[in-house]
Amino acid sequence: MILADSDVLIDFLRGREPARSRIEIELQHDLATTVVNAFELLSGARADRHLEKVELLLDALRVLPVDREAAAAAAKVRLELERAGQGIGMADYLIAGVCLSRHAVLLTRNRTHFGRVPGLKLGIGDIG
Repeated sequence: MILADSDVLIDFLRGREPARSRIEIELQHDLATTVVNAFELLSGARADRHLEKVELLLDALRVLPVDREAAAAAAKVRLELERAGQGIGMADYLIAGVCLSRHAVLLTRNRTHFGRVPGLKLGIGDIG
């Protein structure tokens, strides 16, 4: 499963390449995102027309929750990274936890944060 991070979804909404093309391809399959990413997109929509675009996109995706398994994976990542002085922030811990618990590949441009997460598969490809 491919899970899209907010940065890539925002690029898609703005029509920026290569995210626009990549997300269009992945939408043909089983593209997902997390409830955390949905929150980020919805709270960032400042105008009604932007909110409509965000809602249409979210309707086309599977939006995965932060369930108990994801919370446990996120907590483990947080402990490991913060012990090493390499924290990435609460939202990114939760996104990583969902990915790890679902064995998903994260499509993101944020290699700085997510590249620190042990075992997380990044679907960087031609993004970023």
